[in-house]
Amino acid sequence: MTAIATESVSRVLPLTALNNNAEIRQISRSISRDDIQNHKFRNNTDAIVKAFNSWSFKREQPDNAEMMRKQICTSVNESRPVSFVLYWGKGPRIGFADPDLQCLRFLAALAERIKGVYAHGVAITLIFTDTHAELNGHDRGAALAYFNAVSNGALDFNFDSCLLGDLVAKVSEVIGFEAQDETPNPEILKKLHICAQKWYGGGSDTLQGARSYYQANMIEKRAVELAFPGSIFITFNGSEFRSLFPERLPVFYMYSMKRGCAVKPWFIDAPMDRKEALPS
Repeated sequence: MTAIATESVSRVLPLTALNNNAEIRQISRSISRDDIQNHKFRNNTDAIVKAFNSWSFKREQPDNAEMMRKQICTSVNESRPVSFVLYWGKGPRIGFADPDLQCLRFLAALAERIKGVYAHGVAITLIFTDTHAELNGHDRGAALAYFNAVSNGALDFNFDSCLLGDLVAKVSEVIGFEAQDETPNPEILKKLHICAQKWYGGGSDTLQGARSYYQANMIEKRAVELAFPGSIFITFNGSEFRSLFPERLPVFYMYSMKRGCAVKPWFIDAPMDRKEALPS
């Protein structure tokens, strides 16, 4: 990004000291159109980042803030909405409920903050993790009914949605499946195993369930970054689960329904000892 040269600015400001039009024209030409445009983009990017990257929304500092700025700057440069994507999971609750609506409203508040400083606003896409629901033993029909209800609610806020399984299917020929053989870091495997002991519904071997979940995420995160290049990935999890999210997208660690609350809405109304679910 090119900044306006300090020397040029200092010479432009004291116009009363310039003696003739020829010198004025020469100085004006020293500030290129690209410099002026880039200065505008930088200012817009700063305003957008300031609008949402606050403790009103974030639970910790974003991952790769510089990449996040570049994604936003590109959106401004191309006069298009700033793109955000996030996973939306399935818990024990059957239908759409108030916690889901509160979460959608909180996301809409973030979108409104950005729209206040950037006319093109945002594009938010919910990625329903049908693959994780299946791994955890949820009936597919019930999971899809819940996702459809959330999708309908999201339309009221102009949010898009899709199924994670569909994304993987569409890009499977590009990403391949060698990621299935990746071995998880012992620390992340330990965290996932604790979660699987509470939520895994695919059999009695919860450790294998944790490994299966990790391996699935290695494929899915690549599908997401291919399907949504230039996006910012929102998660209600903390940075300890960073390895499960798209490597080529910046990650914004966000509260779920209000400042100070990181419980995922689809787990609310679950028994208190079961709110620590697998990270999606």
